[in-house]
Amino acid sequence: MSNNRFYKELQISPEHLGSRLDQAISSECNEVSRSKIQSWIKNGLIKVDGQVVTVTRTKLMGNEVIVIDAEIEEAGVWQPQDIPLDIVYEDEQLLVVNKQAGLVVHPAAGNPDGTMVNALLHHNSELIHLPRSGIIHRLDKDTTGLLVVAKTLEAHTHLVEQLQQRAFEREYQCIVHGELVSGGTVEEPIGRHSTNRVQMAVTPFGKEAITHYRIKERYKHFTHLKVNLETGRTHQIRVHMAFLRYPLVGDPVYGNVRFVPSGISDELKLHLRGFKRQALHARKLGLMHPTQAKMMAWEVEAPADYNSLLNAISLECPFENDL
Repeated sequence: MSNNRFYKELQISPEHLGSRLDQAISSECNEVSRSKIQSWIKNGLIKVDGQVVTVTRTKLMGNEVIVIDAEIEEAGVWQPQDIPLDIVYEDEQLLVVNKQAGLVVHPAAGNPDGTMVNALLHHNSELIHLPRSGIIHRLDKDTTGLLVVAKTLEAHTHLVEQLQQRAFEREYQCIVHGELVSGGTVEEPIGRHSTNRVQMAVTPFGKEAITHYRIKERYKHFTHLKVNLETGRTHQIRVHMAFLRYPLVGDPVYGNVRFVPSGISDELKLHLRGFKRQALHARKLGLMHPTQAKMMAWEVEAPADYNSLLNAISLECPFENDL
């Protein structure tokens, strides 16, 4: 396979007698997603015994020779930019990045450049040939922590499948307003807010969303949580904690950034008012390596501003009783 073309010849085995064309190719060519194979068939980029076939549901007899000759669409017209990246792991198949606060992951209307995509293309220009430049999942602009990026089409396909099958281990930590008495699970669907289109909300018309949370430390007025995601909806932790009425400290969208508990010192008030983002960090990421068939996991500590805020809270607001 060249940098911008995918070429492969394969012999369909007799066991695929009666199988659909797209299903048979997918089982024999697992480095490419089923949706991509279907697109290539519809666009006449796949031949069966020398003939172009454009119907994905075409039934096979077995023993056919399939030829795939398709161009891999570039992810976009984005330009490489020399933006620092904290890469905690890299091999030929993937890389893991510890994203800093303030860095948008993917270009959009409000952020056409200066994103992680631009930084990744500067690090490795070949990522332009992968969907979303190899980015498998996202973090909000002001959320810090671990993200995985695929470097090959095969790795991208495997990692996306793991994400869809909820096989990733994703552990976060966050600081919320209020004193939770125990951990729990939120199973509330999340969708676009009915009136504010830039926000997400718990809504009966949303997609399934499951968030597990456990108490790390409890303080007066605040709780430090460990959170594990079973699904990955936009703003999921922020929306679910706000739904429980324990919004994240500093959250400018789902919390009240001007709120400070009564009775705290001026110094802690300054810490809280000076923390201009949601107190959320993607601490741990675990997954099955796409080619080495082994589980791998990485952990990174929260950044200095998060730890400084947490330290200020712990010094002034200790909880009287141990959990």
